[in-house]
Amino acid sequence: MVYLLAGLILFLGVHSVRIVADGWRTRIRAQVGEGAYKGLYSLLSLLGFGLIIYGFALARETPVMLWMPPLGMRHAASLLTLVAFILLAAAYVPRNGIKARVHHPMVLGVKAWALAHLLANGSVAHAVLFGAFLAWGVLDFISARRRDRAAGTQYPAGTVAGTAIAVVVGVVAWAAFAFKLHGWLIGIRPFG
Repeated sequence: MVYLLAGLILFLGVHSVRIVADGWRTRIRAQVGEGAYKGLYSLLSLLGFGLIIYGFALARETPVMLWMPPLGMRHAASLLTLVAFILLAAAYVPRNGIKARVHHPMVLGVKAWALAHLLANGSVAHAVLFGAFLAWGVLDFISARRRDRAAGTQYPAGTVAGTAIAVVVGVVAWAAFAFKLHGWLIGIRPFG
């Protein structure tokens, strides 16, 4: 569990700088340059991510159960992860109505993904991993919306075509991950 916690602290810590110290982040980026800042940010993120993967794999070897989720929670998790993939796609597809409405679809997607996994899994490792991401997502979304209001940020109106593309890309990515990649990469097949 130590590696998992260290990875979460490093990964989510790096991703929380804008939440807790946006002014400091701006000053550091100006001092060291954007390229150096992004390079260090990426390096620390990858190191944290690697520790999360390693720590979670170790924790899964000897699971400590907090609760046994009802079978129906797997269906709820599938629906929530579908929503998460659509939100993730909406973060990148230009001029879609989802981003125009919620402004930060990737962070909402992380929250939906984390909640889905909390509902469907009852071990301590799952609670720590996905609980940390859910808490981070809540704080990051509040912080991002606050920054938008302070800056008067306006998001372009979405189009039907942009929204449709975001939904289709999200559904296709979800299907590929749920039916093939999740089992191949993580070792758990959500649909048997």
